[in-house]
Amino acid sequence: MKLDRVIAVRNNKTVYRDGDRCIKVFNDGYSKADILNEALNQARIEETGLKIPKVLEVTMIDGKWAIVSEYIKGKTLQQLIDENPEKKNEYIELLIDLQLEVHSKECPLLNKLKDKMNRKICQSELDATTRYDLHTRLEGMPKHKKVCHGDFNPSNIIISEDGTPYIIDWSHATQGNASADAARTYLLFWLGGDIEGAKTYLDLFCKKSNTARQYVQKWMPIVAASQSVKGNHTEREFLLSWVDVVDYE
Repeated sequence: MKLDRVIAVRNNKTVYRDGDRCIKVFNDGYSKADILNEALNQARIEETGLKIPKVLEVTMIDGKWAIVSEYIKGKTLQQLIDENPEKKNEYIELLIDLQLEVHSKECPLLNKLKDKMNRKICQSELDATTRYDLHTRLEGMPKHKKVCHGDFNPSNIIISEDGTPYIIDWSHATQGNASADAARTYLLFWLGGDIEGAKTYLDLFCKKSNTARQYVQKWMPIVAASQSVKGNHTEREFLLSWVDVVDYE
């Protein structure tokens, strides 16, 4: 394998291109179980019929774990938004259409969203009383079995050269309530500093999915708390500030 063309660099992984293969190499110390789970998620999502890059192999390169997938040549939806700001609303609408297609699928062997959130809330820096309140709220939310991406944002959509959209990065995939997935996307727009985009996204998602805005908003403190265990200090501070918001108007 040639690892001389870097596509992306993250905190704990580097993504390379080698011809028609995409190689995600994880840093030393990255959980082997998480890497194998990501590959398994991707393989299971392939079976739903969604357009995603296929897993080709899981291997080790210079002592580091790597996931090898198909390389999809094209631009991310985020790149297209940056290059064509006048089409931003059109691209956000495409983002939502793709997310609703994801939510239309079921994949019974995926981990359950509620289980993951309960675990993450336990790991958060929140006090015991707040954690108890969040666990109780989470338990009271309707139980669904829809595929949830868990990190659905314009950077994780690649529009291929023939115009076909592909969804990448299935490391956070679970089965559960679609509105929790939407709340996560809304918060990701906020984390990126795009408050206008967040509002456009939420309004359009609720309209297209026939979901009450208040219902998605009820998920936001729960989602924010579960996401606060990862990321840098600034992100954690921002997410924890959402936990304090009990009711939304």
